[in-house]
Amino acid sequence: MIGKSLPALRIWLPLAAALLLSGCGQSSMDELKGELNAIIMKPRGKIDPLPQPVVVSTFVYAAHQLRSPFTPPGAAQAAQIALGQKVEPDPNRLHEPLESYPLDALHMRGSLDWSKTGQVQQAIVEDPNGQEHLVRVGNYMGKNQGRIVGITSTQIALVEIVPDGRGGWVERPRSLLISPSGR
Repeated sequence: MIGKSLPALRIWLPLAAALLLSGCGQSSMDELKGELNAIIMKPRGKIDPLPQPVVVSTFVYAAHQLRSPFTPPGAAQAAQIALGQKVEPDPNRLHEPLESYPLDALHMRGSLDWSKTGQVQQAIVEDPNGQEHLVRVGNYMGKNQGRIVGITSTQIALVEIVPDGRGGWVERPRSLLISPSGR
């Protein structure tokens, strides 16, 4: 059967191909040119001009005159510290309850004024367990023997005694700012 249909297939196949290719004549090319002309005739969009650049003022870095934090202090600074008062922790002093917590674990919750002077007399400090403590100037708090030297309505000023890295001790000012009750 395949042998008989092969000559007919040889005749019909080229005829079908010629018929299909005749559809790709001039008329589709005219349609393509018409669409291209319609696109060309459409009004073109307008491009907005570029925005003007914002002029930023220059910044002068002046900290290059200061000592690098990665180098030890000079001999002049060491001599100045040595000439000052001798600072060292008192090993015989009884520790207060807030000295068993690091300073960053404590939260100032408020302040109290019990006098008619308007000066803040006491502050409320919350420990990590949620217990609140009343502190006043002269009390100690934090792991570095931080002595309270001042209380305002927004902060507690302390002076800590910390090692200076050369076998001695130095005083370091710190402060505990008021924080909301939600932490």
